[in-house]
Amino acid sequence: MAFVEPVTLTTRGITLVPLSLEHEAGLRAAAADGALWNLRITSVPEPENTRRYIEDALAMREAGNRFAFCVTETATGKVLGCSSYHDILPAVKRVEIGWTWYAKSVQRSHVNSTAKLLLMTHAFETLGCHVVGWRTDNFNFASQAAIERLGAKKDGVIRGHALRRDGTIRDTVMYSMRAGEWPEAKAQLLYLLNKPR
Repeated sequence: MAFVEPVTLTTRGITLVPLSLEHEAGLRAAAADGALWNLRITSVPEPENTRRYIEDALAMREAGNRFAFCVTETATGKVLGCSSYHDILPAVKRVEIGWTWYAKSVQRSHVNSTAKLLLMTHAFETLGCHVVGWRTDNFNFASQAAIERLGAKKDGVIRGHALRRDGTIRDTVMYSMRAGEWPEAKAQLLYLLNKPR
């Protein structure tokens, strides 16, 4: 039995469903909303590579090191983006949340915070994780700010860690949250989601 089993997570008008090939057209449309594949600091697939992106995610699920979700609007089923558990370490009960991107039209809305609430709640309260981690490009300042708003702590920077899509080598900023920090972080996240916008 896999540490992360297929599950559908839903709250506040957002539903996360296990990513599958049936989401290809929706993911392609979400990525086209803002031509997100042109951002050098993200993992968003080019339109012609969307199917391969999904196939790669499914192969990683089979290998047990990534579980990708399609982020959708509950009422319509419209695909808004993608997010994953990755670097899954059952022996130490740790997952990371990443491979996250959203259509430009829903960025800076409640979508990312709601999806993170679902993923973190499932990780800590269902999977029993001791630690949830995040990693991001050293130049992805918006991602760093979003991770810090969740209440994650900066662990450090791994220098010369990974290739970007343009072939340059990135430094990776690492963050984490321990299970004991989750109740306060959850309360803050719910407070932010409940604030009038």
